[in-house]
Amino acid sequence: MSSARLNLAVIVGSVREGRFGPVVADWFVEQAQRHGEFTVDLIDLADVDLPLALPPTPPALDPDLPRPEGVAELTRRLDAADAVVIVTPDYNRSFPASLKAAIDWHYTQWRAKPIGFVGYSGLSGGLLAIEHLRQVFNELHAHTVRDYVTFPSYYLLFSPDGTLHDPEGPENAAETMLDQLLWWGTALHDARHTHLRLASR
Repeated sequence: MSSARLNLAVIVGSVREGRFGPVVADWFVEQAQRHGEFTVDLIDLADVDLPLALPPTPPALDPDLPRPEGVAELTRRLDAADAVVIVTPDYNRSFPASLKAAIDWHYTQWRAKPIGFVGYSGLSGGLLAIEHLRQVFNELHAHTVRDYVTFPSYYLLFSPDGTLHDPEGPENAAETMLDQLLWWGTALHDARHTHLRLASR
């Protein structure tokens, strides 16, 4: 791969009114920019006109299926991503329906790409959602990296201005995860492009 930075999509998964997700996502974007190896694209699903009704043919069988106009820009941005980070809370011991819809409208956009997670919630810190998401992305042939960032009782950890009271632990966790995303993102980027070159012969 060339020395160009990897494209990292950071997805805010919650669309609930009054959600805390954008605060957590902004903090993580700052960590990714400071890491220095990624071009970061922050995607907020609240800005996407995302239908819950899915197409009759699954994207796994028809990757280029026509998508609603409100989804087309999301598809383009996911296509461009070399790695993805999902920012998610726990909803009823799992992840938000908005995030599931965004995942299920796509297939090749996840395939052979590394996925990382930033969770926030009450006692679990988003871990229940993260473990469910690992199963989903495994089915889509994505690679979920081992380490993650989690904020249990997030409302006690962040100041009103969006900064952390004690940033050292989360910053170290973010750096570890970003290092893993860089390694896997580079390896899988090269593998995907090698496969495309061979398939075009």
